[in-house]
Amino acid sequence: MNKLYIYLLCTLLTANLFGQEKKDVYVDKEGVMRWPNTTEVKGFGVNYTGPFAHAYRSSKKLGVNLKEAIDNDIYHFSRLGFDAYRVHVWDTEISDSLGNILENEHLELFDYLVAELKKRNINCLITPIAFWGNGWPEKDTYSPGFSHKYGKEACLTNAAAIKAQANYLAQFLNHKNKYTGIAYKNEPSIVAFEVSNEPHHVGTPEQVTAYISTMVESMKNTGCLKPILYNVSHSIELVDAYYNAGIDGGTFQWYPTNLVSEAELGGNLLPNADNYKIPFANNKAFKSHAKIVYEFDPADTHKAYIYPAMARSFRTAGIQWATQFAYDPTFLANKNTEYNTHYMNLSYTPHKALSLKICSEIFHEMPMYKSYGAFPENTTFGNVSISYDKDLVEYMSDEKFFYTNSTITSPKKVKQLKEIAGVGSSKLIDYEGTGAYFLDELETGVWRLEVQPDVLITKNPYGKNSLKKKVAEIIWNNWEMSVKLPQLGNDFTVKAVNENNQLSSTAEKHTFTVYPGTYILAKKGKKHKWTAESNFGAIKVGEYYAPKSEFENFTVVHSPKKEVFSDTSFTIEATLVNTTLPHSLKLIGYTNHQQKEYTLKHLKGYTYDVEIPKDDIGEGYFNYFIVADVNNTVITFPNAIKGKPSDWDFTSTEMYETRIIAPLSSITLFDASKDFEKLNKTWNTNVTLAPNFRTAKDALKINLDSIPTDLGNTVPNYALRYYFGNTLKTSNTTIGNYTQLEIIGNALVDTPQKIEIALVGNDGTAFGAIVEMTEKKGIYVVKLDTLRTTKLVTLPRPYPDFLPYYFSPTTVKTVIDWRKIESIQLATVEKHCQINIESIRLVYATSSFSSL
Repeated sequence: MNKLYIYLLCTLLTANLFGQEKKDVYVDKEGVMRWPNTTEVKGFGVNYTGPFAHAYRSSKKLGVNLKEAIDNDIYHFSRLGFDAYRVHVWDTEISDSLGNILENEHLELFDYLVAELKKRNINCLITPIAFWGNGWPEKDTYSPGFSHKYGKEACLTNAAAIKAQANYLAQFLNHKNKYTGIAYKNEPSIVAFEVSNEPHHVGTPEQVTAYISTMVESMKNTGCLKPILYNVSHSIELVDAYYNAGIDGGTFQWYPTNLVSEAELGGNLLPNADNYKIPFANNKAFKSHAKIVYEFDPADTHKAYIYPAMARSFRTAGIQWATQFAYDPTFLANKNTEYNTHYMNLSYTPHKALSLKICSEIFHEMPMYKSYGAFPENTTFGNVSISYDKDLVEYMSDEKFFYTNSTITSPKKVKQLKEIAGVGSSKLIDYEGTGAYFLDELETGVWRLEVQPDVLITKNPYGKNSLKKKVAEIIWNNWEMSVKLPQLGNDFTVKAVNENNQLSSTAEKHTFTVYPGTYILAKKGKKHKWTAESNFGAIKVGEYYAPKSEFENFTVVHSPKKEVFSDTSFTIEATLVNTTLPHSLKLIGYTNHQQKEYTLKHLKGYTYDVEIPKDDIGEGYFNYFIVADVNNTVITFPNAIKGKPSDWDFTSTEMYETRIIAPLSSITLFDASKDFEKLNKTWNTNVTLAPNFRTAKDALKINLDSIPTDLGNTVPNYALRYYFGNTLKTSNTTIGNYTQLEIIGNALVDTPQKIEIALVGNDGTAFGAIVEMTEKKGIYVVKLDTLRTTKLVTLPRPYPDFLPYYFSPTTVKTVIDWRKIESIQLATVEKHCQINIESIRLVYATSSFSSL
């Protein structure tokens, strides 16, 4: 045997062995997950629960074909640039009490989902054990699994339950996907497995390590070479016990605005998302193990601006993979019943979905551990810029331009652009519709355009929801669109390619009529071979999906301004939700016992407004109806009463109302009786809305004889915040002339009680002073010129609760900028706090304490 032959044989054997060892994702010595070719794993996407629980049951109730629904949603994932998917499998629906896998419809649908994701080049992280019952948001129904029999707590300690879990994990990994023929343990598109969803251990470190080791051993004994991950963000005092159990990485989650506020949160929440600070980041085991985020979402926010800040913070913390929780199945998204505290869907929350598209870009181009500083200086980083005021996120590289709201930014190099995605209008695209659109270059002079239908939010999507209650409407409308790309010229051709769309035209001065669908735009004279069946990346050129409109009756969406000054005119804006423009939209206003009629003018899309002259209002209240006449059907709002107020049998007396105040009148920033439910606070049974025992008026009652300590804070503290930004925005520019805050309240006990009151700006600054209250109810005064910079508490408290309690801006400011002030913060300063607060107001006056 010659030396060359031996050399070649050894080389081939070595390569073969290396290939066997590296056929799956692996974790290197630095704790980085890598593909078999050694490149870093970078994944971004969503959780999606279609085959299980509420989504599954709802599909049956609504007569939805779940496989078609899965296909449609995965297509949207692809359009948004996702390459990562995660779910906690409802083990209770696919196993028996002994942990044996049940070959049922849930598992078959999950097989289908995994197979279809693979076709779109979307990889999976699977958590086989959820511990959950299958009910939420309904009551649990019977299910045969071990989780139903034992419950989460017992599953972590009961010997029979542990044996069932080990059996289940082995069978799950060995299960062959019906649609691919490949066992999950060997599926190349499955990156890793997370043992279970959010275990909450209470045993000794040795017991915890033993439990996890049993699970890991069961999984690895199947021959699985993929990383096995475990949640290390709960019970963090056990972090060493987790890493000692043979896991390959730790999993994390982040809800920076907490959960279940039941209404949209106000104010700038970027400070909450500024830093994903892991308290055990210096732990040697942490550094040498993989790090992924299985769930995250700024819950109860209907804005786009916060997601990219979270993506940036994740990458700075060394996170390789993040999946938002949870993407609403489109067939449920008009009702948002699955998780009412979350709301994410391309068709129904297009601005938020495009923000996730930008997050995917961040994850794939931002290096691990790179820092861009702290808020507010880090709102521009890499190719991304964030504007809280405009709720605008922009991503702009040489070849890509994405935006979540209308923008006037000019792209860097227009002639090099190959991909555009947006909501609203930009320098390149003018569009009045409210849905998202995507413009992709197929070849020089030929582009693919996709347009989603319009969506209008009609009710609070974060409140009490039901399959019987719609919170949003989809409307398919024709709109003009202008596409100003030099690559296409002025008079390009427009040809629909999606099914049942026959629209075909030639643009005039960049402009053409568009209907929801997919189109090929081609420069004049350009010949090409692109058809609906042509492949373009992971999609076909003619592919398209959007939910059908279930629109029934038109409505008006409007929130009245809280108060305005009598010496200024003010604008009233309303949204008409309808498939056609109305014959008329009028406002019937009443002030000083006079009635006057105004016509609302069409601004754009579905938006109308009217200016109320200052001469038409006086101090007191401006009350009004909005009357819509559509196709000879007249409806009066706010109560959607058929007919108009002048009809003899019109009986509704409820109207919109705006308080009209004299210049430099006091401005109520917080009224406990009206605003308590909107407070950002940590739930505590001793913080309530209750009648003040001295006056019988409703008051914020803080009765804490012992102040709790948050995990993210070593000093006992309790804080609350109220967003009043919309109140000041309706006032005028003389706000800076006000001189003091007045707090109406009293101590609950005979010992004087202290609390800090602070004004919070949208730049993360807080200016506060300490108020001391006695048992006697009165007006307690804080001079504005005595306010000094103080600590800003991150409220609502983030989850997990080990995250920082306080936020400190990079630049300390000494002067209040009234253009930025939007919230008021109350924080304890002693070991106890027992007070009533009825209201807080901004006053132009020179007064001191007075009793009431």
